[in-house]
Amino acid sequence: MGRYYAAHPNDEDKAILHYQSNIELSSSFYACLSVFEVALRNSLNRELIAKFGRDDWYRVIPSTQGLNGLNYYITEAQRHISNRGEIVTASKIVAELTFGFWVSLMNSQYERVLWHDLRRAFPYMPKAQKQRKNVSAPLNNFRAFRNRVFHNEPICWSKAYIDNMHKEILQVLYWINKDIPTWLKEFDTVDEVLEMISKRLGWQ
Repeated sequence: MGRYYAAHPNDEDKAILHYQSNIELSSSFYACLSVFEVALRNSLNRELIAKFGRDDWYRVIPSTQGLNGLNYYITEAQRHISNRGEIVTASKIVAELTFGFWVSLMNSQYERVLWHDLRRAFPYMPKAQKQRKNVSAPLNNFRAFRNRVFHNEPICWSKAYIDNMHKEILQVLYWINKDIPTWLKEFDTVDEVLEMISKRLGWQ
């Protein structure tokens, strides 16, 4: 509550209401972020299968020059599956790998090895914009934002910031699959919740 009391030093009720608003806003992002994460991993997984010619591409990552930095994610995913007493399969590895893993595939250190193939994971990205850095930058922003949402940290401070974040997520989602944003509108409540909170907190 510290940040909320600091924002409303003479109004405890307003500080508590702001805290409540943060929970509501974070909750409204669940659908958008969850759909984005699944779409991203499925699209990148498809291109990794095509690149390496096998469903279990994660088995050749350790021996592929330049990709050593990804070994930790894969080892951890395998360990978690094994610790549950389950058999390690390609589909379980894909589901177990963290959002951080998928985002890290776009990092500059892997550009020479992966970008030529993984750029196809974004078939609706305008050709003039299709550079690794134009994917990596928003993805890393989304990862930081997602972690704040799912770890109950404050995000509810600026209408413009939230509105821009939401629009950017939908934009990159469109690059992956142009039909998903339209479908998502049926149950994505970010805009409505943001408008309600903006009025409640007096945001412009």
